Amino acid sequence: MALPPLAQQDGFLMGSNWRTVVPLAAILRRPFLWLILLMTAAFAVAPVLAGDIALRERLTLAVIFITLATSLNMVVGYTRYVNFGHIIFFGLGGYVVVYVVSALGWPLLIGCVVAGIVVSGLALLFGLGVLRLRGAYFGLATIGLNEAVKAFVSNFDPWGGASGLYVSMDAYRPLGGAGEALWLIYFSLVAVMALALLLSYAIKNSKFGLGLLAIGQNEAAAAVLGVPTSLYKALVYSASAFLPAITGGLFFFKSAFISPIDAFDINLSIEVIAMVMLGGLGSIAGVVLGAFLYEELRSALLTSVIFSSLQLVVAGALVLLIVLFFPGGLMGWIYRRWPRTRRWLK
Repeated sequence: MALPPLAQQDGFLMGSNWRTVVPLAAILRRPFLWLILLMTAAFAVAPVLAGDIALRERLTLAVIFITLATSLNMVVGYTRYVNFGHIIFFGLGGYVVVYVVSALGWPLLIGCVVAGIVVSGLALLFGLGVLRLRGAYFGLATIGLNEAVKAFVSNFDPWGGASGLYVSMDAYRPLGGAGEALWLIYFSLVAVMALALLLSYAIKNSKFGLGLLAIGQNEAAAAVLGVPTSLYKALVYSASAFLPAITGGLFFFKSAFISPIDAFDINLSIEVIAMVMLGGLGSIAGVVLGAFLYEELRSALLTSVIFSSLQLVVAGALVLLIVLFFPGGLMGWIYRRWPRTRRWLK
């Protein structure tokens, strides 16, 4: 089945000339770019103005989920390759940062950059292998990859094996102590979230993004049109790993402990997929909305005596309902009801 002769995606054209792109100046004039910056500022100042540590911790989880869902959307939303092993990047990034900062004494910033680079390189190698598969085979391969990495780390003695690694309290002294470090880590996580949103937005509005969207519509037809499908899939798979790795590093450094069970929890990957589908595949604003709403629902369930163990049941039910009745997710519904919102919410 060939692509339609001319398809329109959020204001840019994709068809026989898939290389058509929007000029940079036009992108900078788009309202959604400034909405990202405004939302980032709101996340940064809200706990400070409220002086509420509990609010900061709640927003920390929301920021982490938004980053994970946004980065996963680069693969699932744009190319339609469902990755059940996205949590690998989060966990590996956590291990790299905890090890180099606590065991080797490196600064946190350098540790995060190294984690992003190392994990992105590994993701490129993983992607060159598993992205040769399609459909259910690709999904099963990502699950197997997650379990293989988890088993390797569980038997890797320098990283503590199955017992995991602890962060030495001395590692927090350069940051002003544990209390000050928590605020610094929160602001860093907010900055990483903003970078994830901007990266996703930049990719979607680039020649590279057009090629990914073409792959998502019909990979065989995209190849005929000149899209280097294998290369593009591997590159976006690698790009989707960089910021989750840094996020994982900051999160586990904040937690002062990391173990294979926590770092490579396949259930979290499933929940992140549910967030992406809840908001709407391929929609950046939808993924933010889906991640935030799911985190609020998840927190309510976890603090409930009756429903504390049912968050995965809710995730499965959400995915089923969305697939059956709302394939476009929340943003698809919003676009149909208020078409003009497409100009503001991408």
